[in-house]
Amino acid sequence: MSNNDVSPSAFDGLAALSEAIQSASAERPLRIVGGNTKAFYGRPVEGTPVSTREHRGITSYDPVELIVSVRAGTLLSELEEALADQGQMLPFDPPHFGAEATVGGTIAAGLSGPRRPWAGSVRDFVLGLRVLDHQGREQRFGGEVMKNVAGYDLSRLMVGAQGTLGLITEVTLKVLPLPTASASLRLEMSQSEALSRLAEWGRKPLPLSAAAWHSGALHLRLEGGTSSVAATREAIGGDTLEADFWRELRELSLPFFRDASTPLWRISLPTNTPSLDIAGVEPHQLLLDWAGNQRWLKGQVDAESLRDAVAQAGGHATCFTPGAAEPFTPLQPVVAKYHERVKRKLDPDGIFNPRRLYPDW
Repeated sequence: MSNNDVSPSAFDGLAALSEAIQSASAERPLRIVGGNTKAFYGRPVEGTPVSTREHRGITSYDPVELIVSVRAGTLLSELEEALADQGQMLPFDPPHFGAEATVGGTIAAGLSGPRRPWAGSVRDFVLGLRVLDHQGREQRFGGEVMKNVAGYDLSRLMVGAQGTLGLITEVTLKVLPLPTASASLRLEMSQSEALSRLAEWGRKPLPLSAAAWHSGALHLRLEGGTSSVAATREAIGGDTLEADFWRELRELSLPFFRDASTPLWRISLPTNTPSLDIAGVEPHQLLLDWAGNQRWLKGQVDAESLRDAVAQAGGHATCFTPGAAEPFTPLQPVVAKYHERVKRKLDPDGIFNPRRLYPDW
């Protein structure tokens, strides 16, 4: 299936976005809005809203080549439905956080679901992007093949930049077939035992595609060929787990996440990091995802002490609670210098989502 026709409304939407950028200035910056389902992620932005929702639609899809191009305002659910009709999926398992989630917002946020350690991150599947620059001109980065790139790969640089470097108008993605078979399991065990077992299984060719621990139980998802999934399930044992668990974990809708009055922290750690000793944190306040590489902490903690403990383990901590004074771990001075240089080069007037990531730009 391929659809390369561009409707007049697409041109109208692009023209409106370009005009909004040309009218912006340092005194009148822009707040880029898609479905607004991830507006809580990062700092609040003060600026003139500019919506991508009218610039939508799948522009090209080749199921044989496993490549799809789609405009930024397209609903994420719409794209996933089109892929599922062809027996394919977005491998990075992106969270929606609401029915209005768009493809552009998904790329800008750069968030992945439970499948991420085994399939890859968002940027691993971005082949190319179209972006409106600070002058309202549409620039194209990348292409439609996976290859090494010398110098800056600007298409992937935009992933996770939260719209601070330009306005994404279209993205070309690599997709993959849906797994033939799937099974979800629940095994009773402690956190330390779960991390030990996961480290052991990580050295074996098992069809794991998700692993999470919480409240004395390890949850696993197996995906792959029918015989491989069946054999692994028999070898590991455990009880059957409802498959909806993984969707609820991806969307942060499990009971663990529902208390909006308690701060939520996302801790990112290197592979095979043992249990962390964080002052005042009990096991029931933790939920481990990504086989322990991503850990969710629900509780009142001192941000500086938490980030120090996580940094000593080689990781970083992000506050997912809206309104946090410092949602992202402050950058080291040398790293911050390069980030600021890229920002000034691509957005010299500071018109794109100012201070979304860091207070100075």
